[in-house]
Amino acid sequence: MEQSEAALGLRLPVALREAYSLLGATRHDLTGNQDPLLPPSELFVHDEFGGVLVFRSENQGCAFWGVRLRDLDQDDPPVFVQSQDGWIPFLERISLAWVELVLSETLFSDDRLYNACELPAELIHELPRLFTHAELPDYPMWTGVEEAPVRWFSAPGKLLRLDGQGDHRWLHVRGRTAADLESIYATVPGQWACGYSPLPEADELPF
Repeated sequence: MEQSEAALGLRLPVALREAYSLLGATRHDLTGNQDPLLPPSELFVHDEFGGVLVFRSENQGCAFWGVRLRDLDQDDPPVFVQSQDGWIPFLERISLAWVELVLSETLFSDDRLYNACELPAELIHELPRLFTHAELPDYPMWTGVEEAPVRWFSAPGKLLRLDGQGDHRWLHVRGRTAADLESIYATVPGQWACGYSPLPEADELPF
């Protein structure tokens, strides 16, 4: 991290340094499946919005996550995301943004245990009854605030992310095992992207 800071001429916030020390170089499975964490050598400053230190990128470079340069003196500053509406607040602390990163990258890790469907409108308000609402604040999609909020749910062996509550609402799910995924299918009827065919057993996920 010292080399990256020297190259940038910046001192990284404490929370960002600690997160990189825990996961940045060793757990690509938890940080690099969909919208990856940037390696320390690829950190850069985006000139818009008064300058933003970028540490994460959408997989095709369509959006970035970062910390405003003016907030770098804070130990655990807020994170912003570059959306189709410009730079908007993402989560109020880096530590929360890293929890979201690990959850999202885990969600999309192993195709055998992942699926998604466009959630029927009548099921949106049923999710809190069927699953536990995770204690992570709502946050916007990088595709725009009109698709907010993103919400997480869970149950033993199951992880679910609801993207949006309007016309474009997708439920992304993961089971720890194939049986867990089949249980989600039975609980949430929908047009699942990979259908309802039984899945092969797989090793448990790394969390």
